Amino acid sequence: MLSSSSTTVKNLPLKRRLCFLLKLVCFVSSVLLFCEFLIYYVVIFQCRWPDVKGGAHMSEKETSASVLKAIILADTHLLGEIKGHWLDKLRREWQMERSFQTAIWLLQPDIVFILGDVFDEGKWSSPQAWADDVRRFRKMFKYPVSTELVVVVGNHDIGFHYEMTTYKVNRFEKVFNFTSGKLITRKGINFVLVNSVAMEGDGCAVCHTSEAKLVALSHKLNCSQQKWNQSNKRCSDVEKLPASEPILLQHYPLYRKSDAECTGEDSAPPEEKNTPFKEKYDVLSQEASQKLLWWFQPRLILSGHTHSACEVLHMGKIPEISVPSFSWRNRNNPSFIMGSITPTDFSLQKCFLPFESRVFTIYCAAGALLVILVLAHVQLLTPPFYFAQRLISKHKAV
Repeated sequence: MLSSSSTTVKNLPLKRRLCFLLKLVCFVSSVLLFCEFLIYYVVIFQCRWPDVKGGAHMSEKETSASVLKAIILADTHLLGEIKGHWLDKLRREWQMERSFQTAIWLLQPDIVFILGDVFDEGKWSSPQAWADDVRRFRKMFKYPVSTELVVVVGNHDIGFHYEMTTYKVNRFEKVFNFTSGKLITRKGINFVLVNSVAMEGDGCAVCHTSEAKLVALSHKLNCSQQKWNQSNKRCSDVEKLPASEPILLQHYPLYRKSDAECTGEDSAPPEEKNTPFKEKYDVLSQEASQKLLWWFQPRLILSGHTHSACEVLHMGKIPEISVPSFSWRNRNNPSFIMGSITPTDFSLQKCFLPFESRVFTIYCAAGALLVILVLAHVQLLTPPFYFAQRLISKHKAV
């Protein structure tokens, strides 16, 4: 059987074998092109910017002028030189780069927020390793001049509180122009950036400086919203800001007992939902959470850190959205948030990225089909029609 098959292969015309080889190359190239490039366009193309109140009745020009289009993502965790395997780096970084670049090209946001843990080993990395991580980040998350990128610090960027140093904080701030207590105002919308790692409340140097800036900013925002009488001397010399209630952007979520009340396909796995959260590690402490709520009375809080989605209502009226991880290393179904925001309202919509399991299934199916085609070509696998024909001919001969 094997010798006859070998003879058959040798007797195949060279042109036919080259034609078959060309077809295989085209097939494999098409699968690779789809799974590593086109699939991101197919999936993200289905995402749409949500409408805000009154937005549907505005003209396109009015909407563009008054609505801020924001993309929010979290926990990219670019692998470092200590724990990052080169193949894992190559795969995950390619996935995130293609997703980000596709989203920027298709959705054309005004601003992109990354809610911390940009790097996986920023808390350990040497100056050389840090420089290499920053270089890779800038390549992956490059953006056009029409879009702004704002990055918030996370515990993997500078370490947990006990690992955090002024050097690490300054190193991060220098690259990303980040300062805790920094206010960013775009189209009349106030965003407050919080270094949640520094909300320890123990009076450390970084913590003290961070909280002082937040208190000063809270005073400015409250005066701008005229929460005190105009004649009050405390507000007389304060720089007036847009009266819009702020949106808090931070890495740690505000205090909650667990993810037990979180729902949705990208919430925490059932076996993890009832695991109690540890204050100052999984979430902010109750004291720090109350401070932020009291200082700013925000209309929305956006956070990351848990790698899973969750929606929480604080004080019965202030929503907090925990944004899932943007990396396939942490989830099979990464996503990002699309926000249409005005000074008085906002609307959020989740945009899922390609499921890694589906990409893997496509590769497996394509591989199986490739094996069948090769076997059929060398006649080790006889097509059913010819197999039936041979059985009939043998029966007639008998």
